[in-house]
Order: sequence, then structure tokens, then C-alpha cells
Amino acid sequence: MSQIDSLPPLREVVERHGLTAQKSLGQNFLYDLNLTSRIARAAGPLEGEVIVEIGPGPGGLTRALLANGAGRVIAVERDRRCLPALAEIAAHYPGRLEVVEGDALTVDLVERLGGKPARIVANLPYNIGTPLLVGWLSLDPWPSWWTSLTLMFQREVAERIVATPEQRADYGRLAVLSNWRCETKILFDVPRSAFVPPPKITSAIVQLLPRQDPEPCDKRLLERITLAAFGQRRKMLRQSLKAVLAEPADWIEQASLAPTARAEEVPVSGFVRLANTLAERL
Repeated sequence: MSQIDSLPPLREVVERHGLTAQKSLGQNFLYDLNLTSRIARAAGPLEGEVIVEIGPGPGGLTRALLANGAGRVIAVERDRRCLPALAEIAAHYPGRLEVVEGDALTVDLVERLGGKPARIVANLPYNIGTPLLVGWLSLDPWPSWWTSLTLMFQREVAERIVATPEQRADYGRLAVLSNWRCETKILFDVPRSAFVPPPKITSAIVQLLPRQDPEPCDKRLLERITLAAFGQRRKMLRQSLKAVLAEPADWIEQASLAPTARAEEVPVSGFVRLANTLAERL
């Protein structure tokens, strides 16, 4: 494994600081700096860009982002044990790394950015990956402050993000919200063996690029409708959507959908029409 900078190998850094991945924090460390460089490059040209990283841990991906030219990295880390290792990286790349100690679910990134756009590139902690993604997809006004998401998820979550009605087993609320506002794709898999400790399943890098003009829609109604529809995904819409409207058949037909259809058969545009026609009734 070649070095991407003159800092010590990541395994040595972890051992010196006595770091072990904590299951309670959803941590799995990536030691292979060639792999972290591949993830960094997947985010596109980084020269001069502002990058937000969530859960940097001992800093494998952080180093790759900086070595590949990121102008500034804002790294949000909850685990205080990792801060000394990140401080060493900050010293090696003076003025380019800002480490924020805190919970990524509550840290105000907009304030940190000072109105500037940023890309988010992260090996997300498994236990908060989906809530973070939903939060970023739900921001208003749209497009928001982030210009792209290049994120690592468990492979099964990645498949749910990019799914279409053709992949019925994976298609659900997360796919509808993700693909309403973004173009999504899986870039490549990351094997279990790349991590310490190795997780039980394969991971994957997913990229989401915001649509500049997604179909107008009341986000709260869209979330309410998809919750009802996919909450009873084996039932026809005329039954599952009674949780939203007592007599939903006319409303479903107004949205140019069949009341006998099931949630897994309805494309994103169909759910958007359901939300828009419901808004007209309320």
C-alpha cells in the first residue's frame, strides 16, 4: 500500500492513539489509503473545493481529501478519542482542516460554511447514515448548500436509495425522497475486508446529485403519503391510503393512478402527483 502523504501509516496512528472502533458509534475504520483516495476522487475534482466530512475517525478519508487537493475540509467528529489524530493532520495541512467536535445530526453546518456551497464526502457511521441523508434531502430552499453527496452506506441501504419500481423489494420511501430531488447511482462496492473491524456485510459508495428543478411538491405531504403507502406495501393504494384520506379512490384517480396499484408499482412522479392533488383538496 503506497502512502498518499508523509504522515505515518493509518494503522500506526490508530495504535499510537489507542483507538478502537466503537460499535455504539457505528464506527468501522478504513486503513487502506489507496481506497480512501479512490473515494475522494469519486467526488470529482477537489482542487479548491470545500468538503464536509462526517465521522472522520482517525482521518483516513480526511487525508485523502486533502492530498487530492481539497481547499478546505470541515470534519465533524463526535468521538473525542479521535481528535488528537485529526489534530496531527490539521498541522500537516495548515489552514485547510477544521475539526468540529459534535453530533452531525445537530451541528449547524450552514453557519460553519458562511454561505458558501460544499460537497459532502463521508464514510458515514452506519447508525446515523440514513437519518443524515433524509435530513440533507429535506432541506429548503432547494437546491441547498451542498452540491453533491458521495457517501458510504451498507450495500442494502445503497440499493434502497437508488431503487426504482423495477426493483420492488428495495423500492420504498427512501428511494422516492432520494430520486425526487436527486439523481442517484451506486459507484462501487467496498468489501468487508477493507474495514477494521470488518462489518457483517458489503458496503457501497453512493453519489447523489441535486436536481436543479425537481417537480414542485409539498414535502410534508409526500412524506405522509409514502409513509402510509409503503407502511402497507402489500395492500392496494385504495386501502393503504385510507390512513391519509378516508375515501381515497377519487383522489388516486385524479393523480392518474389506479386505485388497485400497490406502492411498489408507483414511480416517483406518481407519488408527486398524489401529493399535489391532495394539496388541492386540503
